[in-house]
Amino acid sequence: MSTLLAIHWNASPELFSLGPISIRWYGLMFALGFLFGFSILTKMFKYEGSNPEWVEKLFVYVIIATIVGARLGHVFFYGWEYYSQHLMEIILPIAKVGDGYKFVGFQGLASHGGAFGILLAVIIFSKRVTKGPVLWTLDRLLVPVALVGAMIRTGNLMNSEIYGVATSLPWGFIFDRNNETIAKHPTMIYEALCYLITFGLMMYFYYKKNGMKDRTGFLTGVFFIGIFFSRFMIEFVKENQEAFENGMALNMGQILSIPFIIAAIWLLYHSLTHPPVVYTNQIKK
Repeated sequence: MSTLLAIHWNASPELFSLGPISIRWYGLMFALGFLFGFSILTKMFKYEGSNPEWVEKLFVYVIIATIVGARLGHVFFYGWEYYSQHLMEIILPIAKVGDGYKFVGFQGLASHGGAFGILLAVIIFSKRVTKGPVLWTLDRLLVPVALVGAMIRTGNLMNSEIYGVATSLPWGFIFDRNNETIAKHPTMIYEALCYLITFGLMMYFYYKKNGMKDRTGFLTGVFFIGIFFSRFMIEFVKENQEAFENGMALNMGQILSIPFIIAAIWLLYHSLTHPPVVYTNQIKK
C-alpha cells in the first residue's frame, strides 16, 4: 500500500517530565476540557436564570465520577484479565517501566465507563442538590461534555493511540512512534470532528432554536446520537483495542454504544412528541 501521500506522525505524548512524574498532552487536554466546560455551563445557567453556584458542585461530582467511571470501565470492559493480576494498577496511574514503576497520569480510561459515571453523578446531584429532573441537568451538562470529548480525542492523537486500520486515503497517518510502516485511519480525529459537530449543534439548539432546550431529553438525545452513533460507525475502521475483540462481530466499543443509541431514539421521540416544560420554580436559586 502506497504511503507517498500519508502523514508521518511522531509527536511526543509528553509535555515535559520531572523525575518519575511526566506531564502528558492527554492529561492537559483532559484538564482544559473540564475548565472550558465549567465556563460554558456557568454561562448557560446564568443565561436562563438558574443558580450558577450549582455548577461548581456539579463539576465536583462529574470530575470524580468521570475519572473513576472511565478507569473502572477500562479495567472491567477491556483489561480485567490483566488487572485481576495487578490490582494496585487499577487505582494508581502508573505503568511498569523496566524493574520499577513510573507515574504516567491519566491513561487506561474508557469513554463508556466515563459516560456511565456521569449518569450516576447526575442522578445523585439531582436528588441531593437541584431536587429537579435528572434530564434537566443532563440536557445542559452534556453540551460542554461534547467539547471535552473532542479535546480528549486530541489527547489520544498526541498519544498515537486508538487509531484505525490500514488505509490508502491521502489523510492516512503513519504513526512512527509505534513503529508503524503503513498509513492508518486517524480515527481519533474522526471522532474529535464528530464530537465538535455535536457540540455545535447542541449549542445551536440550546441558544437559537426556540424551545428546544425546554423539551426534556432532546439535547441528551442529540448528544447520544452524535457521540455514540458516530463512535459505533467509526469502530468499523478502528483497530480493536484488545485481542479478545478479534473474534467478535461487533467490538466492545460498539456493543457498549448500542444502549445509548437506543436511549437516544426514545429521548428524541419523547421530547418531540411532548410539549416543552420549563422547570422555573424547581431550578432557580
